Amino acid sequence: MSTETLTKPETTPEGTDTTDDDSPKMFHYVKKNKIAESAVMGTHVVALCGEVFPVTKSPKPGSPVCPACKEIYDSLRPGK
Repeated sequence: MSTETLTKPETTPEGTDTTDDDSPKMFHYVKKNKIAESAVMGTHVVALCGEVFPVTKSPKPGSPVCPACKEIYDSLRPGK
């Protein structure tokens, strides 16, 4: 199985503090073949941790990764 880290859009209720940076707080692992489809068609992807969201951003090196996704990914056997 091939996966890549993606983001789940973060939403904040009105009246809460926000920053000028619209970067997501955490990125998730999802199946690699679903990334382009989601980005182009607007469909939702399912992360290893179970989160469901549309692809909106790509991670940069050093971006924070969902701990649950990372734990699941690290426990998977290497692919062929």
